[in-house]
Amino acid sequence: MRIHFILFALVSLTFQISAQENQEKLVKSIFDEALTDYTAFHNLEYLCKNFPGRITGSEKVAGAVDYTFQLMQKMNLDTVYKQPVQVPHWIRGKGENAYISSEKGKIDVPVIALGMSVGTGEKGVSAQVVEVHDFEELKLLGEEKIKGKIVFYNRPMDPTLINTFSAYGGAGNQRTSGAAEAAKYGAIGVVVRSLTTSLDDFPHTGVMRYEENVAKIPAVAISTNGANLLSDLLRKEPALDFFFRSDCQTLPETTSYNVIGEIRGSEFPDEIITVGGHLDAWEPGEGAHDDGAGCMQSMEVLRIFNTLGIRPKRTVRAVMYMDEEVAQRGGKEYAKQAELNHEQHYFALESDRGAFRPLGFGVSAPAERLGKILALEKYFKPFGITQFTEGGGGVDIGPLGGLGTPLSSYVPEMQRYFDMHHCGNDTFEQVNFREFQMGSAAMASFIYLIDTFDL
Repeated sequence: MRIHFILFALVSLTFQISAQENQEKLVKSIFDEALTDYTAFHNLEYLCKNFPGRITGSEKVAGAVDYTFQLMQKMNLDTVYKQPVQVPHWIRGKGENAYISSEKGKIDVPVIALGMSVGTGEKGVSAQVVEVHDFEELKLLGEEKIKGKIVFYNRPMDPTLINTFSAYGGAGNQRTSGAAEAAKYGAIGVVVRSLTTSLDDFPHTGVMRYEENVAKIPAVAISTNGANLLSDLLRKEPALDFFFRSDCQTLPETTSYNVIGEIRGSEFPDEIITVGGHLDAWEPGEGAHDDGAGCMQSMEVLRIFNTLGIRPKRTVRAVMYMDEEVAQRGGKEYAKQAELNHEQHYFALESDRGAFRPLGFGVSAPAERLGKILALEKYFKPFGITQFTEGGGGVDIGPLGGLGTPLSSYVPEMQRYFDMHHCGNDTFEQVNFREFQMGSAAMASFIYLIDTFDL
């Protein structure tokens, strides 16, 4: 009896080793395919060069919707469709300009209107400047020292934080809520230091929010070099004036679309694995890292599966979400329709951190699934991808979490991401083919293994 048990154990172990070796070979073939095929890279280039400035409601984003829809129609997928989404429609208009009036004369500085800000009108806004670093400082100054002036928020992203997304979050409220807070004390405009760790002349935009029953005052971001210059001059000339002009406005909401393509599952077609990025992007740049790359990587998962003849057990769905940057309507609508249609979402992965070298994945899942998913790290070690950690998700897939879906975020190297984020520097030329496709391969392998092992 003992001999039979030993023989069974040996056979079982041999089978497990053989199965793991087979999966390792399959993962290697996924990486080989991604690193030798330029389809996704060329598609990203076309998206960036032909449809830059893909903010919701724009003609460019409508063109991008049609382009990605047509791309997926040509991929021999089982289903491709557009999901209607009502989205905000804000336009930048003629653009912005700004200058500092000092003893040295007028000094032009780079600024950009924050998304959803009101415009200044043709005459612009000109006033003395009050520099602050947080809302507490604003409160201490009070209406007496702020009324009729421009508030200059100059809190940088914390350079000592290695996690740049944490640094971004720590400085973000001055952009999103700075205008509303300053208006409470009578400010007539707001200038916000760009959210980037880089010292450059690119002003970085992003969405901001007003509050009900609080005056809507215009808000712009100033480049980090411009912010440092303004701060230095204020120390020497506290009474200097600052001028800025913007022509932005909010138009009535309009209809746009999530673009969706899928490979239907061979065993459990009603269980859905979603992988996606967001198609909309701020208009100063081309939206390459944020988030054209995430969209093309998600589509690449499906192309790799088809090319290698991988027929997943579950339905694998690539989603090009709409309106992540302004009101997150695409992710909310996708989850709403999933609930209305009684869809079973088995797992969701989001790529929205740029196309840099892959580090790993963050995962939020029940304990009985989490440990098994994180253990997939062994398949990625040969490719230098080793950071598999608890805690993952994303803005667009977040609403699926409310339906009980395990969520995951693709995590690439993050030190350079905010050099490009929301600014004119986010162009196709900033994307490295190998890093981009290493990410595509990692995502495809991750989805394949979760599906294959029923994790």
